[in-house]
Amino acid sequence: MAATSTNFTHPFLDLDGDKLREECGIFGAINAADAAAATALGLHALQHRGQEAVGITSFDGSEFYSSRGLGHVAENFSSAESIAVLPGHMAAGHVRYSTTGGSGLRNVQPLYADLATGGFAVAHNGNISNAMTLRADLVRKGSIFQSTSDTEVIIHLVATSRYPTLADRLIDALRLVEGAYALIVMTPEGMIACRDPLGIRPLVMGRMGDAVVFASETVAFDVIGAEFVREVEPGEMVHVDFSGEVQSVRPFGHVSPRPCIFEHVYFSRPDSLFAGQSVYEVRKAIGTQLAMEAPCDVDLVVPVPDSGVPAAIGFAQQSGIPFELGIIRSHYVGRTFIQPSDSARHSGVKRKHNANRGLVAGKRIVLIDDSIVRGTTSLKIVEMMREAGASEVHFRVASPPTAHSCFYGVDTPERSKLLAARMELDAMRDFIKADSLAFISIDGLYRAVGAAKRNAACPQFCDACFSGEYPTSLTDLAMAEPKAAELPFADPKAA
Repeated sequence: MAATSTNFTHPFLDLDGDKLREECGIFGAINAADAAAATALGLHALQHRGQEAVGITSFDGSEFYSSRGLGHVAENFSSAESIAVLPGHMAAGHVRYSTTGGSGLRNVQPLYADLATGGFAVAHNGNISNAMTLRADLVRKGSIFQSTSDTEVIIHLVATSRYPTLADRLIDALRLVEGAYALIVMTPEGMIACRDPLGIRPLVMGRMGDAVVFASETVAFDVIGAEFVREVEPGEMVHVDFSGEVQSVRPFGHVSPRPCIFEHVYFSRPDSLFAGQSVYEVRKAIGTQLAMEAPCDVDLVVPVPDSGVPAAIGFAQQSGIPFELGIIRSHYVGRTFIQPSDSARHSGVKRKHNANRGLVAGKRIVLIDDSIVRGTTSLKIVEMMREAGASEVHFRVASPPTAHSCFYGVDTPERSKLLAARMELDAMRDFIKADSLAFISIDGLYRAVGAAKRNAACPQFCDACFSGEYPTSLTDLAMAEPKAAELPFADPKAA
């Protein structure tokens, strides 16, 4: 690479890991006058998908350039100088969370390598569930890895493929890969965008004048003034060259897609479109369905901000119970620092959320949240409402119980730490100290996203975190041995 800059600003760390976290967002632009600037803006709109690190790689027709750093987009790419080191009409970028063993600048994407066919940069959203197995085989054959990211496995598979063209080498590599991926690849010939055959992770295509752009979510196009064209289809590989020609190939055949249903529940920004639907409207529909399935005799519907707001609106509209902001979220608090004591952890929640005492005192309230993971945050919020004087505190959840870990690019705790994997409903209610607790049913969730019900024989979405039915093989998990924790990718959630 011709240039590299780094920023060692350390990010805030999550207090409990008590939310499912999408591990990254990707953006790419080709034939754009200010490709790196557009990429930085697009990544800013995708910041919710990853807040620990950011990187951008550009190509000026002869050389690749890269800049990356820990922290937010604004901390690394807010000045003209930070963009000036990334010249060219093609750029791709990545925002990420890390998981166990995954933090550090060497894992910040896009990853870059000089291959026999020329420069190769890749930004990846998802998780390769056989990465440890592939990596071990590649190392035995002489490959030398520079990161602990599963994404680097793709680079080595491309480098060692015997096919003549880079596009065919990429297809050859991806045939060996299990799991989930949305990729933006840059080469001296142009840009390639592709999704895994099941389309588990999202990827969309747009246009901005003569430029073609790709992103994890449509909201990134709104920010840069691009027009949303369509989704990159599951199993599709889109090639764009510097003349503007766009070609589509489907090298993996046609299978029934299984996009991640949690994009509707939580991951995507509410102002995005996902699977052809408004995320905001779907979340309201989830709240409506939840109110029909689990009504509650209370005075107020109170969302847990911010992710519970659309579902709470739908719940309130369906039930006829007033919607009120009984919890106020501070927008000037970053992700909470790790704290050494239980009392400090509790104050961390209060720095993010505070009870609207004058509103909730003496009232029966129902709290609406998108999910319960470990349950610790739910407990603290219920306790906060009681301390503020609420006479009853009920809890409704806009997703089914999260009882299984995700191995497709979402940071979830190990299953033993998921509340729904350890407890039945009544025990969960007692744990969070609510007067009642209910979750939307999995069929109700499917109805809210427009399906009559869940097709048990072939589900329309990936819902493994609820059902435990994983749509692909989990080779690394199956092959794990007692000493596997010492090896790269022993945690299948690493991305």
